[in-house]
Amino acid sequence: MTKVKSICVFCGASDGKNPQHMENAIAFGKMMAERGITLVYGGGRIGLMGAVADGVMQNGGSVVGIIPAHLDDIEVGHTGLSELIVCKSMHERKVEMFRRSDAFVTLAGGLGSLDEAFEAMTLRQLGIHDKPMVFLNALGYWDKCFDMIDAIIDEGFARPSHKNLYTVANTLDEIFEQLAAEPAPRFDPREKLF
Repeated sequence: MTKVKSICVFCGASDGKNPQHMENAIAFGKMMAERGITLVYGGGRIGLMGAVADGVMQNGGSVVGIIPAHLDDIEVGHTGLSELIVCKSMHERKVEMFRRSDAFVTLAGGLGSLDEAFEAMTLRQLGIHDKPMVFLNALGYWDKCFDMIDAIIDEGFARPSHKNLYTVANTLDEIFEQLAAEPAPRFDPREKLF
């Protein structure tokens, strides 16, 4: 596997209720900077998004933020980044984030984080990319999401092999271990479900 030089991080634009999520975002940013990995993310200055970017920047790392103009206009864009790209739409934002990233990591987040992670997962399922995807499941945050994926498989709308589209880390160190590991074998997207 090629060395991961940039990670697209999906995470909340809110602080969340449990301070551990904020601590993880800051620490993950610091760990990325220490490893020389560029952060690619949604360009916000608030919530976990701002925290992970600050964690990278405060430790000498590089951050590329990509934000739609309508969000930048209401002053949620982070002005202290290595590079801030203002685009026209949420769709353009995702295309640019996906293009610039070697891997995807999903921290705690809301509907936007789910949208981004599931689109990246779907594109991997379709064979459009084969970049690693890791969910940080600190405090069991994503357990119910994984239960939903199991239910989708049980109902016959996905194959058990679709669970190979992503890995789950319980700690920040595990994220980097999984990114360094060989990816699961690819499957043919044209293969029938059953």
